[in-house]
Amino acid sequence: MQKKTWILIGLLTLVGVAVVLVLAAPCMAASGKVASAIAKTPTGPGPGQINPEAPKGILGIPGAPEPFWLWCILWGIWVGWIFSTVGAFGGIMAGVGHITIFGLADYGKTFKKTSPVLNKLFTDSIRVSNQWLVGLSALISSTNYYRMGRIVLPLGLFLAGGSVLGAYLVPVLTAGKIKLSSYIGYFGLCVFVIAGVLFYETTPRGQKSKKAAREAARAFEAAHMRKPAGGGESSQAPAVSASGVKVTHWSLTRIAFTFFGVEFSFNPIWPVLGGFAIAAIASFLGVGGGFLFVPFLTSIAGLPMYIVAGTSAVAVLVGMIVSIFSYMVIKGVPVDFMMVGVELVGIATGSFIGPYTSKYIPDIWLKRLFVLLALYVGIRYTTKGFLGYSLVPPF
Repeated sequence: MQKKTWILIGLLTLVGVAVVLVLAAPCMAASGKVASAIAKTPTGPGPGQINPEAPKGILGIPGAPEPFWLWCILWGIWVGWIFSTVGAFGGIMAGVGHITIFGLADYGKTFKKTSPVLNKLFTDSIRVSNQWLVGLSALISSTNYYRMGRIVLPLGLFLAGGSVLGAYLVPVLTAGKIKLSSYIGYFGLCVFVIAGVLFYETTPRGQKSKKAAREAARAFEAAHMRKPAGGGESSQAPAVSASGVKVTHWSLTRIAFTFFGVEFSFNPIWPVLGGFAIAAIASFLGVGGGFLFVPFLTSIAGLPMYIVAGTSAVAVLVGMIVSIFSYMVIKGVPVDFMMVGVELVGIATGSFIGPYTSKYIPDIWLKRLFVLLALYVGIRYTTKGFLGYSLVPPF
């Protein structure tokens, strides 16, 4: 990796630390909400009760789960890699970790009847913790994709512009009002529906309508996957590929660009409207929105997956900044920075790797990876939320 890249990584890390320190103050203030909710919760060793003698776990709650630091790092690596590779599933996989792997949802659900306020605090804390992870991944991966010439910057910025209002309104309107069981069910249902859309795009019929995307993907794959024997990418290659994204036309009604010689275009109004709708749904679920941005960019905009991940990351990054600010500063949602901070170490590692490995994975397999994960997550959380048990492991 070039020296300039490491310098940029260092600067981004410093910015991230500064942001954490700035938001730590309102987070500490929000801890008063947790203390108040604990005081109103019945004491005892049983479910739905607080045992003052138990060791403190997440959010400083006695008896709450306290995830092992190594699992936090390893899960963070997976979350960062999957998001930076396909431009989606960062927030969803972060949610899988917080909800299932670390057991926060099962613990939070025990307070549904005994302490509804604490139950809803857990819901909001999970949502904003997910967004911290995907936010850092979006920052790192979009920077790397831009250097590679694999971001449609105008499209990403228009999506981001539309997402600002949605990312602000939903936290303000829903914080403290969503039951954990409802959140899990809606979370899974949205993912399950999206899986169907992406699966259709991997079928021969779905592929026929994406002629330009297939042509650009083939050109990209020919350049990166079928090099001459003994060949390789030059260490002196320019930061932005000569065959990368090039904007060729700007107007109020049409923006055109090329990728590996294939032209694409879009009307700016559609990504603005799409960004608003996607950010509203993503903020409600507490995820980055990539699992909606990716189908939008592949199905509606008709782009190849090789430029979708970076473009999605730009839109997700802006939405995450606004949504995290709304949750934590405006609504005072608490976050356990001890857990999240450790997870961010893994996020940084996985997010650096993803953009470099994705160029060696065929376009259609990137979509199939998306579909496979979406089916599992969708089935698990739809049934868990609405039926009370999961049809797939862990049950």
